[in-house]
Formats: sequence, structure tokens, C-alpha cells
Amino acid sequence: MIKKIKIAQGFEDQRLDKYLKRLFSNLSQSFIEKNLRKKNILINGLSVKSKYLVNENDLIIIKNYSEEIYATHEPQRNYKKVNKTQIKNFKDSIVFENDNFIVINKWCGISTQGGTNIIISIDDIIKTISTNYNLVHRLDKETSGLLIIAKNIKYTKIFGKLFKLQLIKKTYLALCDGKPKMNESYVDLLLHNEKKDKNQTKTFYKILSNKQRTSLIQFEPKTGKKHQLRIVAKNLGSPIVGDSKYNLNQSNKNENLKLNAHKLEFKIDGNQFNFKSDLPNDFTNYMKQKQISFRE
Repeated sequence: MIKKIKIAQGFEDQRLDKYLKRLFSNLSQSFIEKNLRKKNILINGLSVKSKYLVNENDLIIIKNYSEEIYATHEPQRNYKKVNKTQIKNFKDSIVFENDNFIVINKWCGISTQGGTNIIISIDDIIKTISTNYNLVHRLDKETSGLLIIAKNIKYTKIFGKLFKLQLIKKTYLALCDGKPKMNESYVDLLLHNEKKDKNQTKTFYKILSNKQRTSLIQFEPKTGKKHQLRIVAKNLGSPIVGDSKYNLNQSNKNENLKLNAHKLEFKIDGNQFNFKSDLPNDFTNYMKQKQISFRE
């Protein structure tokens, strides 16, 4: 039996073998390679290799198709149950959405991804809405602010490339105890992760305001490592307010972490995108308490 499958929009620019495995979850790599060599699987009537990147409207022709061999069931996934309130919180947090990606204003207290002792994450929520949705970067559980979600494979890869090439400008705001010695500077810092790997980080910072031993600092990370800004702030002698891991000041231990992913700027296909978060109430209330003003 011959089966023909046309590549739909949003699924282009991925390897043929990976596309086939998404469609037919029981296919092994060796089976795909063998049938490509035997010309049982063709693209637009032509023989190709497994690494071929499929294009929109490409026609996959399977000459030895059978439902027994090419199983069409989706692989079993154990998604967590997400309630209506969590779905509503997510939808209320959306600041931008088009056919290809979503930008949300993530709230403090929810993890980006699942893990040990994580009840519900942003990843759990988006997979409930659509299994095609993918995270393209992360924020700490305690960090609020802008987070991008790709709606298809094509834009997952686009954003992955933009982040890898450092073509997405990220600007954070943080309320910090004390004041760094310099009003602005670049910080080169070597960090060690859980695997004891060494990671060179680079961060620009600028003090925007300082009142009552509290500084409003703008951070622009040029690299993206775990807890990078929180560690940089600690090394500047001005740990972030509410940081239970890196700030030893017990007077504000009950405060939420005052770190916000405030701006995202990037260009795709010649179109410039600029996004700005709404600062959470606990952040603005702390600024008022310390009489810190902020104008952009």
C-alpha cells in the first residue's frame, strides 16, 4: 500500500527521520535508514537521506505502508493535570500572541519547567493547551517577567538560534540591598554548575536609583546561566531583595524575589519585536516603601 503525506505549515525545517518518528512512534532509526536506502520512503518522488530538512508542501511517499508497521498512535506521555484556574492565570498573563509564538508575563512562584517537588509548571500548562507548544528559554521559579513560548517546531528552532547567537536583548530590573561601588559596569564572572562545569558569564549593570540603602538596578545579561544575575548581584555586594539563597539579610526574607525580566527585544524575518512587562504589585509596593522612583 502506498501512502502520501504532505508536510504542513509549521513543521518544516526539521530532519526527515525526526518528522517520521513524530508521525509513527514505533519506527526505529535503523528501519528508517534501511527504507530510505531501499527507496521505500521518498520525498517528492526522489531518494533522500535521513538528515534531509523537510519543507512545507513536501510530499512524503511511503511505498511499503501498512498500519501494522507504521503505527500511528501517539507515544504515551504523563502530563500533569492542570485545573481551570491555572489555565486562566496563564491566559491572563499573555501580553502578545500570534500564529507562531506567545509572550507571557510570568508570575512569581511558578516554575518554568517541571522537576523534583514541582507541582505545576508553565510547561505543564502549555502542553495541556497544545502538545506543539514549546518553551524556548527559562526563568527561575521566583523570577517574574517576560517568557517566550513557541507554538510550532519552526519557531522553536528560530528562537533557539536567536538565543544561541545572543540576538535577543534581555533587560532585567532588580531591587537590591545596598549599592555597588560603580554606578555601571560589565561583570565577567566564572560560575560553576551542579556538574562542576565552569561557565564564563558576562553581565552589564546600571544603577537607576538608590534610596534608603536600596538600589534599583538594570541588568543586561550577555550570557544566560542559572542564577547568573542573582550571583552577580551578590558579588557586587548588593544581593537582590527577597533572594533566600544568596541574600543573608533576614529583614526582607519574607519578600518575593525582586527580580523581573522586564524587556525583550528581537528581530524575526525583518520584523522588530519589543516587549515590556508590567512590574508585579509587590515590586512596585517595595519601591514606594523605599521612595524609589523609576521612569523609562
